[in-house]
Amino acid sequence: MLIWIIDEEWKDYDMEREYLEKVYPGAEIRCSSYDYEEDLTEFGYRADGILAQVYAPIPKATIDRLECCKGIAVYGGGYERVDTKAAREKGIGVTNISGYCAPDLADYVVAAMYFANKNIAGFSQNVLEDAKRNRWGMMAVDRIPHRLCDEILGIYGFGVIGKEVAKHAQAVGMTVIACDDFVSGDQMNEYGVRKVSCEELFETSDYISINLKGCPENEYKVSSRELSRMKETAWLINTSRGLVIHEDDLIAAVKEKRIAGAILDVIRQEPPTGDEKILDCPGIYVTPHVSYASVESFRALKEFALSNLTAMLDGKTPRDLVN
Repeated sequence: MLIWIIDEEWKDYDMEREYLEKVYPGAEIRCSSYDYEEDLTEFGYRADGILAQVYAPIPKATIDRLECCKGIAVYGGGYERVDTKAAREKGIGVTNISGYCAPDLADYVVAAMYFANKNIAGFSQNVLEDAKRNRWGMMAVDRIPHRLCDEILGIYGFGVIGKEVAKHAQAVGMTVIACDDFVSGDQMNEYGVRKVSCEELFETSDYISINLKGCPENEYKVSSRELSRMKETAWLINTSRGLVIHEDDLIAAVKEKRIAGAILDVIRQEPPTGDEKILDCPGIYVTPHVSYASVESFRALKEFALSNLTAMLDGKTPRDLVN
């Protein structure tokens, strides 16, 4: 039994080794970076199962060379870098992991709203100059915000994570509305959320949390048309996938002050090269895809990936099969 780990994100695989050696005594575990061509030729071709980071490319050319593989388990929600069609044609299952970090993403969204509402970055950045100009206390405030509990959060995509975001926002007293073509108004009502159209969501919300799936059908779901409907004081928050937002349109909307700003944990190009315009736009705050990070989510991520892999190796249907 050979398990092949393709990853450049993590420092150790102690949990994987302990788990796999217990389930498959004597199993061989090999690790490679994303530049794995030589390893594929040397040993990867005979892997029984693969654990792959979301950034690991596994195209048809790689899949065609796999001789024994029964499953590819991706560490995370995104699986767009795996050719799922080629894998299916060869009888290889592909899994991602859904819902493992919903509380963490919801925490991030609420933190982002408070960050924006209290203008922490702006006040901190300008405090020395404000002090020199005797701009202190209310004299340093250009716009008085509403309390967060009196504002409206719009959730675009009301799946597992969207529901968790709603629960967290309601805990601080916010009104929550949501748009999702696949969730009925009655289902949303069960969560104390009102179903609205996409147009009303963007026109009404003070904050908009993007929680759509990162599939091709959702590419550029948020572009100039949607952004033009937003309030000048509204903020956009994205913890889903970068492809959902048309970044040039967002940059223009923020630069022209048609919206207040954006807080993004995901961008179109990941990992970025450092030259992306979205990384250098005042009013747009980008974090390096870490909204899911916690001790608890990290352990759950690995446990689910390993569970998915072992199910495929044992000929069972895994929890998160995507092909």
